[in-house]
Amino acid sequence: MALGERLGRLLAPGDVVALRGELGAGKTQFVRGACRGAGVPRDEVASPSFAIVATYRGRLPVHHADLYRVADYDELYGTGFCDLVGREGATLVEWADRVPEALPDDRLEILLSHDPRRPSARRLEIVGTGARHAALARALGRPRRRPRAARQSPRRPEKRGAGRRGRGPSEGPRPRGPKSRVRE
Repeated sequence: MALGERLGRLLAPGDVVALRGELGAGKTQFVRGACRGAGVPRDEVASPSFAIVATYRGRLPVHHADLYRVADYDELYGTGFCDLVGREGATLVEWADRVPEALPDDRLEILLSHDPRRPSARRLEIVGTGARHAALARALGRPRRRPRAARQSPRRPEKRGAGRRGRGPSEGPRPRGPKSRVRE
């Protein structure tokens, strides 16, 4: 959800985010995080599986589409979805691979998958096509910096067994950032 919030803070009008992944991969949770980052109240965001498209108001309109139940482009067209894409708000699309012809070529694609070694963890592959979405992919692919106050002071002695980056042995390995590729 934290990466979704980062994306939400970066979203601009016209952005299109295509989310792909199996059932339970975390697409709706990612959208909830992005909406939170875009200033949408938490209790307003739900998966629009039956309504197909929901629009939320934050610092910009966020159009959230769930294409799981959509059979083809004609059915999707009848929902008004095509009138929203690339317009005044950002568009987040779950199950984007169901009707790929409905999305613009320039977009941010995020593939979510389960990590077989850690059931509660997810792997993300982020691909940005077009200059704007490539910049988003680069921004999301960068590790987030800790706030200055949280960084370890050079004067403070490092705990035994903490390793080079100050992580204690009970904290496990440092999480890796999402894999990202850029197509411009």
